[in-house]
Amino acid sequence: MKEFTGTAEHVRERFAEVREKVAAAAAAAGRSGDDVEILVATKYVPADKMAVLRDAGVRLVGENRAQDLVEKHALFGGDFDFDFIGELQSRKAKLVMPRVRLIHSIDSLSAVAELNKRAGRSVPVLLEVNVDEEETKGGVAPDVVDTFLDEAARCELVEFVGLMCMPPLFPDPEQARSSFARTREFAQRLSDAWRGRYTFARLSMGTSADYEVAVQEGATIVRVGSVLF
Repeated sequence: MKEFTGTAEHVRERFAEVREKVAAAAAAAGRSGDDVEILVATKYVPADKMAVLRDAGVRLVGENRAQDLVEKHALFGGDFDFDFIGELQSRKAKLVMPRVRLIHSIDSLSAVAELNKRAGRSVPVLLEVNVDEEETKGGVAPDVVDTFLDEAARCELVEFVGLMCMPPLFPDPEQARSSFARTREFAQRLSDAWRGRYTFARLSMGTSADYEVAVQEGATIVRVGSVLF
C-alpha cells in the first residue's frame, strides 16, 4: 500500500471536481446531482490521516475492513457518516452494524441472519449483485437473487433498500455502461416484485474509474477514492 500523502487542500479541490462531474453526468441523464451521494472509500487512508478528509469537507466515507472501521469510528465517529463497503463476514456483523448507516455488500444469508439476530431496529442494507457473474468477485448471481431474497425475508429486521454492483475494471469506462444499466433494470424489476416488503431505489455503482457513466445509468451512490488522492 502506498503511503497516503494527500493534503486537505488537494482533496478539497479534487472532491469539488468530482462533484461537478457528478452534477454534469446527472444532468445529462435528466437528473439532479443532488440525488447522488459521493462516498469516499478510505481503505488506503490510515486512521491518523482521516482528519485530512474531514478538513477537506468530506462527510460520507466507506470502509472495507471491520477492524479499520472500528478504529476510525472511535477516532472520528462524530465527523463522518460511515458506510461499510467490503465483504461482510457474519462473525464481524456485530462490529460493523452499530457503526454504520448503510451496509453495501450483503451477499450471504449467514450475514443476513447474524445482522437480524443482533439488531434491535431495522437495518438498511444493499444486496450486492454479481451482474457480470465473475468467478473472482463476490455478490449474488442474478439467477438466484429471488431465491436469496425469499430466504432473507425471514429476517424481518434486515431491510433491503437497493443494490450494489462492481463490474470489471475496463480500460474504457464506457465498457461498464451495460453492467450499470443491467443493475438499474434489475433493481426496477425487484422493486415491482417485492413491493410492500423491500425497495430497491438506492444504487451503489461506480468507482473512480467509471463513476460518471454510473451516474448516467442511475447510480445514487458513487464510491470514489484514488481520484481524490
